Amino acid sequence: MILNRHERMIARRYLLPHKGEGFIFVVAGFSVGAVALGVAALIAVMSVMNGFRADLFDRIVGLNGHAIVQGYDGRLSNWEEIAEEALALPGVTAAQPLIEQPLMASANGRVEGILLRGVEVEDIRGNPMIADNVTTGDLQQVVPGSDNVAIGARLADALGAYPGSEISLISPEGRSTPVGTVPRIVTYRVAAIFEVGVYDYDNAFVVMPMEDAQTLLMLGDDVAMVELEVADPDKVGEILAPLRPRVQNYGVIVDWRQMNSALFEALEVERVVMFIVLSIIILVAAFNIASSLIMLVRAKRRDIAILRTMGASRSGMGRIFMTVGLSIGFVGILIGSLLATLFLIFRQSVVDGIQALSGQELWDPSVRFLTELPARTDPLEVVAIIATTLIMVFFFTLFPARKAASTDPVEVLRYE
Repeated sequence: MILNRHERMIARRYLLPHKGEGFIFVVAGFSVGAVALGVAALIAVMSVMNGFRADLFDRIVGLNGHAIVQGYDGRLSNWEEIAEEALALPGVTAAQPLIEQPLMASANGRVEGILLRGVEVEDIRGNPMIADNVTTGDLQQVVPGSDNVAIGARLADALGAYPGSEISLISPEGRSTPVGTVPRIVTYRVAAIFEVGVYDYDNAFVVMPMEDAQTLLMLGDDVAMVELEVADPDKVGEILAPLRPRVQNYGVIVDWRQMNSALFEALEVERVVMFIVLSIIILVAAFNIASSLIMLVRAKRRDIAILRTMGASRSGMGRIFMTVGLSIGFVGILIGSLLATLFLIFRQSVVDGIQALSGQELWDPSVRFLTELPARTDPLEVVAIIATTLIMVFFFTLFPARKAASTDPVEVLRYE
């Protein structure tokens, strides 16, 4: 919006408080604060939602891959052939055998449900989600035939286990006796404890070499599934489509969206709803800006009439008051962006401080999967929030600006 020198001077004067205009300035200040809070809340909440989804996706996919080929009866005897066919497809970057089986574990008189995960040693050491998050112990000791395992940190707490202690894994697939099947119980040594940051995994995972898992579950050379990774996770269905008819006689392909569909769909719905709800704050702020401009127009009717008689145009008066309203909105956006930035930088400290003051655990990992409050800011989303705010403010300044432009100097100055 282009203003000449005189219009800029008048707009600047109306933006600053003067004698007898304190109430109007207070209302304008509330408008700035409302815009700032709305913008800060939108940027902060959307960044946290994006961070939650991205962090959860990275951790889940980092451990489970983008898709799996799972045998109908929990066994794949021709997994090498399936892995070769998968790797031959464009877009498939990795295919490795995997065993996952829910079992029971006992130690120190405690019993917990676990998820046994048998993978090749190279995959254990090469997976950054495990290798980079070892809290105690040595992952190098987890080798075939050593009877060493790595377990999640919260499972270790629940069992009272530590590096060097022993845990017993209980498998229902045992030997048959005249009185029935006797569960198979094998004792293993805890070599390492890891914490990936996903509560369900840290609370249940027991990782061991593939050969030891096959021996424990009496699978022979079979595996339970083949884990696949692709170049573009969003196109995993298209990439793996040619593989589906080839494996339909042995098993089924399940991608990351199907495995976690309820979780990610709930996150997306919550994200949209939060955006709509928090946008209402900005809408209320825009109403406040309109009300403050209307009061300013009423208070400046005499000034407007004098300026009109001195040659000021209707459009010029409209531009002045639109500039005032947009300036209020712009200042609110700047303050809100700064508040959001500070919150996102110190978000975990804020959460910890509130927890310390209230004595309540606001971020329970057993409910929210992750152990810390994540955040990932999308620049395009921030631009969209700022643009939406400016558009709202612009439309709500049109009416006060039109009222100022339509002021009849003859009517105003008739009795002056």
